[in-house]
Amino acid sequence: MKIAIIGAGAAGVMAAITAKRLNKDLYIDIFDINNLIGKKILASGNGRCNISNTTITQDNYIGENPSFVNQALKEFDFKAFENFCKSIGLILDIKDSSKVYPLSNEAKSVVLLLEKELENLQINQILETKIEKVIKKEDSFILKSEDKEFKDYDKVLISSGLQAAPQLNSTEDGIDIATSFNHSFNPTYPSLVGLQTDFEFKSKLQGVKKEATVTLYIDKQKEKEITGDILFTKYGVSGFAILDISQYAVYALSLYQDVAISINLFPTLTKNELLGIIETLFKTIPKSDAIDALTGVVSKKLAMVLLDINNINKDIKSADINAKQLRAIINTLTNMRFKIDGTQGFKHAEASGGGIRTDEVDNKTFESKLCKNLYFAGEVLDIVGNRGGFNLHFAWASGFLVGKSISKL
Repeated sequence: MKIAIIGAGAAGVMAAITAKRLNKDLYIDIFDINNLIGKKILASGNGRCNISNTTITQDNYIGENPSFVNQALKEFDFKAFENFCKSIGLILDIKDSSKVYPLSNEAKSVVLLLEKELENLQINQILETKIEKVIKKEDSFILKSEDKEFKDYDKVLISSGLQAAPQLNSTEDGIDIATSFNHSFNPTYPSLVGLQTDFEFKSKLQGVKKEATVTLYIDKQKEKEITGDILFTKYGVSGFAILDISQYAVYALSLYQDVAISINLFPTLTKNELLGIIETLFKTIPKSDAIDALTGVVSKKLAMVLLDINNINKDIKSADINAKQLRAIINTLTNMRFKIDGTQGFKHAEASGGGIRTDEVDNKTFESKLCKNLYFAGEVLDIVGNRGGFNLHFAWASGFLVGKSISKL
């Protein structure tokens, strides 16, 4: 039996290894547009490779039908993944945060060991080859690149991902192939990405970083709240808390909903506690410029913007700040609101949302319900995970289920 796998990322490689281990008689070709496998694995975790997570549930995923992931997570949980890693000689470093990295702390070691296993199993790698079209004639498939044809495949897996990180040659060719077999898809969007805002003073805050609580509002209704690092940028906001909340924000943007966020820069204090701290500060140094006094609690850039936002004279002294102005400053520090009007795009996104609709795919085998012996795995499906190793784990898990299925005659 001859198998074609389009896309040598985590899902495709896992499917190839699993299938060949279960059925030594398979002939498997794995195609990739890049000159080596696992380009996105190499980029994961800033090169450290946040490879999985020990606590994974449906709640860590977004899509039209997040429950689609349940069978894959059940059959290929973290313990199963850990055992797979041991089988290729990869030792894991499990953090207290539940995030999982290779003990080597290098993504390169993950890719190297996967590559060695492909070689050991005699899985044929056809690299620097972009598959543009798949045709089914009777019971076999033909794959077409720009200048070649690859024939007589019994089964085909599309695991070529989506458009996140186009600098790694990411494309949406998998969707194009799927639609040629009458599959439909939900619009794709960048996920785990910086957000653009309409904030008038964003350029003045560029570079300010703070632990904060970010609250997401969709159509003026509170939707999500996340605490973590935020970073003000020339285009809007970034940082871990923003990347996390971006998944929900950008999904709403893709549906043309009104999206806004509120930032509380002092989430561990009540408004009254913060008010008391700043009141005491101003009374302690009454002759100081208010901007200089505020640098006792915030950065100077932020202190200047606080006065700008609230139309307070920049040269005002601490002693001259009245109660109304002080309340306005406190409100800004604990409820800085602005509208989200865009993202930094696929180039800066860690993942893509949207993709092939999961109700057209069998959740136990990941086989197409519309075309026998055509399979999908990984990011090309309308499933996107939270930051923290969840996207890679779904790629491994979905690849494992496909591998089991395609190994059978």
